[in-house]
Amino acid sequence: MKYFDFGTIVVIVMTFILFAMALFFTGFTHDLLLEAGVFLVSVKLIIMSYKTSVASRDIYRELREIKKLLNDSK
Repeated sequence: MKYFDFGTIVVIVMTFILFAMALFFTGFTHDLLLEAGVFLVSVKLIIMSYKTSVASRDIYRELREIKKLLNDSK
């Protein structure tokens, strides 16, 4: 879980708990569609956060390689 910080993990757990509670209290009614939509938006935000973290690490690694090549050429 090196891409998820503590705050992200807390948000994931709380989102799942609140969604499960909404299923328990509202049941399978029309409100379930609203709860499912909110849950999917949360999942999408978490996935976007993960992809951004991976991309940032890749860019940082490439910048370090470029810096190393520039320092070695001097």
